[in-house]
Amino acid sequence: MKIVLATRNLKKVEEIKRVIHDPTVELFTLADFPECPEVIEDGSTFSANAEKKAVEVAKATGCYALADDSGLVVDALDGAPGIYSARYAGEDATDASNLAKLLSELGDRPEVERVARFKCVISIATPDGQVESFSGSVEGVIAAQPHGKNGFGYDPVFIPQGHTETFAQMSAKQKDTLSHRGRALLAFSAGWKRP
Repeated sequence: MKIVLATRNLKKVEEIKRVIHDPTVELFTLADFPECPEVIEDGSTFSANAEKKAVEVAKATGCYALADDSGLVVDALDGAPGIYSARYAGEDATDASNLAKLLSELGDRPEVERVARFKCVISIATPDGQVESFSGSVEGVIAAQPHGKNGFGYDPVFIPQGHTETFAQMSAKQKDTLSHRGRALLAFSAGWKRP
């Protein structure tokens, strides 16, 4: 079975491929379908964006499509950056500029006011528009400054609950067992009613 990963984010592709181990599934990316149009993420929730990406990519490629929408939700910032996590510092934001804005917004708040969670929704769609979704989340706090070189996005400042290291200080394998995306992918692997 062919499944197209509906993302151009190579770090997400790496994570998804590490977690999904199914010899009956052949994973492709949007690089294999250069004619596939860019999907505008204009939904108001992670679910809406993941479902839209999966459905549009499945229709465009004629294959099953798996999409993820995920982000960081910070209580003290009224849920920001949320669905705007990838473009928190602007449309062409880099990981570094998003991190800088997040840390600036939080300022010198104490750890008790730096509570956050990563959320992820994984959606899989058929070429005829049927879609199933699975979610995962992980609680934690935002560090006062970045630590670690692994991962991407907000990983250098996110310390999962019960741990003292950021995601960026952990090995890929350790992060995969704890992360929002890892949990959503495990829910998908266990719960998808494949044909």
